[in-house]
Formats: sequence, C-alpha cells, structure tokens
Amino acid sequence: MIGWYVHHHGYGHVARFRAVQPHLRERVRAFSSLPRPDGLGDGVEWIVLPGDADTVERADGTVCDPRDADPTVRGALHWAPHDHPGHRARLARIAAHTEDLRVFVTDVSAEVVAFTRLLGLRTVAVTQPGERTDPAHSLAYDLADRILAPWAHGAVPAGALSPRTDRVVWTGGISRHDGRVADAADAERSVLFLGRSLDDDVRRAAEQQLAAAGWRTRAIGHDAASRVDDPWSLLTSHTVVVSAAGQNSVADLAAAGARAVVVAQDRPFDEQRHTARALHRWNLARVAPEGVDAAGVAALVEAAATDAPDWSRWQVAGAAERAAEAVEAMLP
Repeated sequence: MIGWYVHHHGYGHVARFRAVQPHLRERVRAFSSLPRPDGLGDGVEWIVLPGDADTVERADGTVCDPRDADPTVRGALHWAPHDHPGHRARLARIAAHTEDLRVFVTDVSAEVVAFTRLLGLRTVAVTQPGERTDPAHSLAYDLADRILAPWAHGAVPAGALSPRTDRVVWTGGISRHDGRVADAADAERSVLFLGRSLDDDVRRAAEQQLAAAGWRTRAIGHDAASRVDDPWSLLTSHTVVVSAAGQNSVADLAAAGARAVVVAQDRPFDEQRHTARALHRWNLARVAPEGVDAAGVAALVEAAATDAPDWSRWQVAGAAERAAEAVEAMLP
C-alpha cells in the first residue's frame, strides 16, 4: 500500500489527494485529522488522526496549550509541542499503521516527512510555493526521497528546491477538473466571486458597482451556505472569475481556461503572493494589489474581460497522472 498524509487546513490538500488517487494502481491508506470525505472508493483506507493544536488536559491534570509548549523547537520544526497527548497519539497512530506501506506521501508536514523517513519508509514530500528556506522545510527536503511541486516548471521561483532538483518532479497544476468539457460561455457579462478571496464588505461593494455597470454577479464559497460541491459549470460559463491564489484554485482556473482576477491571501511563507506574481509574469491573470478596494476590483474585472490567457502553460493536462507516476516510481 501507499501511505498519504493529508493536511487538514482548508480544502486544497484533500482536493489534491482526490485528484491523484484514482490514477494510482496501488491501494492507499490516508492519514488526516479530517473525516473521511464522501465518495472515496474502496481502494482508500482512511485513518483519522487526533488533533494536536487544541488546548487539552494532560493525564496528570495539568493543562497543555501547545502554543506555549515550544512547538517550533526554537525554529527547527514547525509543530512539535512538548507534552501534548494529541501530538504523541497522532504520531503513534501513523507508526502503528505503516508496517505494510512501501511509500509514504506527505501533503504537507515537515514533521511527518521526517517521522516517516525515520521509520525507514520511502518518502515523497509535496511542496508549495513560497519562501521555504527555513530549517524545518530544509530538513524535510533533505530527507525526502522525492519532492512533488504541483505547478509548471519555471513558473514559480523556488530557491529552496534549487539544490535538490535531482529529486524534484514538477507535475503542473493538479486540478480535479482536468479533462472535463467546458460549458458554453454566458452571453451576458458575468462575474463569479470564488471563495473568500475578498473581504465580504469589499466583495459586496464590488458586486454593487459591477451590477450598476451591467454585470451579472454571483458569489460562492464565502460561507457554508454558499458552498458549491461542483463549481465547474460556473467556472467555465462566467466571463470573469475572481479567486484567491491558492494552488488548487489556480489549477481549477487553468483547467477552466478562465479569465481571472486573482487576489493573493496572507499565507505562511508568502505562498499566494509568489503564485500571484508568477501569474502576472506569464499574463495568465490580473493580479489585485494589496488592500484592493471595490472600485479596484471592478476595474480589474472590466480589464480581464478581454484577456485571452494561455493557461496551457500551467500544465494542468495530465498533472494528476504525472503525480501518480512519480509516486509509484518510488515503489520497490
């Protein structure tokens, strides 16, 4: 079997797993704090891990707040708090289910890469854009037998990968929508606001300004009530899509061939800002400046409406298959 650690933050890591897993010939045992997603086939075993970021009571009755328990080990790691029962139980549960694993993919955690390599497993580390030259990332990249970079080679500069290019596979952007046929474009001027790319007040004000200028607007994914499980038809039919610059969001825009306005969000290691700069450099999307207001958003939407981005450069076609091949190439 293949082991696969799925980070629990947001929807991106699990979406990437769900895109790649159908292309794997081996069974997969996934490890995550997330509950098992709906729709996974019989080829996936899902191990739910204890949380390691909450304040808990220890066995001796004392309280552990992991933020106060030297979680970064003086900067050497990202998260390994002293005396946290959830953290210990988490690693113990991973170790207890690795005997029959032959390869372990980590998306993403420097600590899980290090831990599974110490267990003697062949390790694959999924990386992300950003300035990841800190000691914890350097350790993970040094230990990994293979590194998957889910974007087009040359798109996003990654200084941390430069000394390790012999072990890096640039797969292209991985999207669950790869290979789907686009819906017909809407004849009206229409804009889709995707996710929490903008502050709610800015988004609502931008919608009002665009509506006054003759645009039809729709917003999805900014709260639980507006979440759409399959936004494909909306991505492909709207004239312009306003989106964050996360890896999955950008890959989905590329799969849809969307005219886009991208708003980089604050993320660790400036991940989305690095991606947004790459999109600007390759003329794939309009990139909003920091602190963009409603008028600025409306102006960017108007400008993007006549763009013709060459999203093939992001290499989404076949990316999930290339990721699966890179993982299975590690099998002994």
